[in-house]
Amino acid sequence: MSFTKTILKYAAPVPRIEAFQRYLFVGPHPDDIEIGAGATIAALKKMGKEIAFVICTDGRYGLDYAPEGITPQDLIEIRKQEAIASAAVLGVSDVTFLGFSDGGFYDREELVKALAKVIGEKKPEIIFAPDPAVTSECHVDHLNAGMAARQLAFLAPFAEIIKQYGADPAPVNAIAYYMTAKPNRFVRTAPYLDQQSKAIFGCHKSQFPEGCGDISSISLYLKLRAYDFGIRSLKGKAEGFRVLGKTHMHCLPEAGN
Repeated sequence: MSFTKTILKYAAPVPRIEAFQRYLFVGPHPDDIEIGAGATIAALKKMGKEIAFVICTDGRYGLDYAPEGITPQDLIEIRKQEAIASAAVLGVSDVTFLGFSDGGFYDREELVKALAKVIGEKKPEIIFAPDPAVTSECHVDHLNAGMAARQLAFLAPFAEIIKQYGADPAPVNAIAYYMTAKPNRFVRTAPYLDQQSKAIFGCHKSQFPEGCGDISSISLYLKLRAYDFGIRSLKGKAEGFRVLGKTHMHCLPEAGN
């Protein structure tokens, strides 16, 4: 660890995830939030936190396991209802759908503006989104959602800037990236892993029908990830996030490494 990074660690510590009251989770598609942070959401709800979801795209092209005859247009409503049911399993009833087309068939700036309006309405103190800096990520919707959240997490408190997006300001103090390779904050999730599994595999049936091989592979991944992050953080089983506070978001390259 560099000397500058060591000083930064003590001069501007990374915010604790549990320190906030209002949370906004940004999902590229229905089911991403649950896979990336479902157990953490259940843990935060148990603490009495206020949590809202915003899902950027409609998931219309997730047709791999759809019954014959199901069209992309049919799948939009199916996945919407699955997402609502899944959120409810985690204790969340506030779910906003932006409705952009799955597959990146939209103007990214329009996504930014739509997300800015939701942030202005929900007034989160911390935003969760997929990490757009992961070198292995190839899905355009994940990259776009993460980059939009990153852009707005810094700008959201500045009223004169954010009104140019057609949105109201919000007191965002941090961003937390899920699906990240560089976690720096961890949440103990052992009591909530079954709840996460139910939210994913019990509700998102269009993506994980009974007998689907992805169920066993993703279940194994989530279990191993929980152990890995739990060992790193001495929390038993955990989910990990790359968290940046306001101090870290601007002109401090060491904070992102």
